[in-house]
Amino acid sequence: MTAGAAGLSAALYQLTEHAERIGGLDEREARHYQEIGGRLSDLGTRVAGIGGTQADQAEILAGLEGLDEAVATLTERLDSVLPPDDEAAPVYKPVPTPRWWVLEGVERDAAVARLRAWVQQVYRPSYGHISASLGRCWERHPLCLFTLDWLSELWSVLYLPATRSGGGLAGQAEWQTRLLPAAAEEMAIETSRCDHAKAEAPRSISGPAARRVS
Repeated sequence: MTAGAAGLSAALYQLTEHAERIGGLDEREARHYQEIGGRLSDLGTRVAGIGGTQADQAEILAGLEGLDEAVATLTERLDSVLPPDDEAAPVYKPVPTPRWWVLEGVERDAAVARLRAWVQQVYRPSYGHISASLGRCWERHPLCLFTLDWLSELWSVLYLPATRSGGGLAGQAEWQTRLLPAAAEEMAIETSRCDHAKAEAPRSISGPAARRVS
């Protein structure tokens, strides 16, 4: 092989190596471009998502405009329905349900005292012959305790609010004309046929004393 031919062969070999290297470089660059393109696409998606979030936040904030005024209006309406808790305008406050079948000692005394106060301050002074049928021994009868508990609580619901609606008025009418008489009759039967009532009944009068009374 002549020197020229050898030089040409060497040059062709180097060109082949360079071509392979360029080819590999193109492949790496292509992969690199694809990787960068994927990252840019993902970044674009995230940016679009952030934009949507901002739009949602702007919509939410726009919906909150005037909320303070709506709350103030609602507060005024509630104040008219539920007046301040003072002596002039009392409101109903539910009490824990008394479990008469297990109450003992101080807890039972406190629960009975609450009913006694209602009977003395509201029931007997307000409901005439209906309340007069309640025996004096009612505190010894669980039936009366259960009955007076819900009677007093329902009375508080109906009569303590400062304002009255049509439904409240109908509730008052039903309480007094239907529920109260039925409950009073049950308690009257319970307290008139017990041993306490028999012990408190006046003894029959006979002999000279009977003649003086007549």
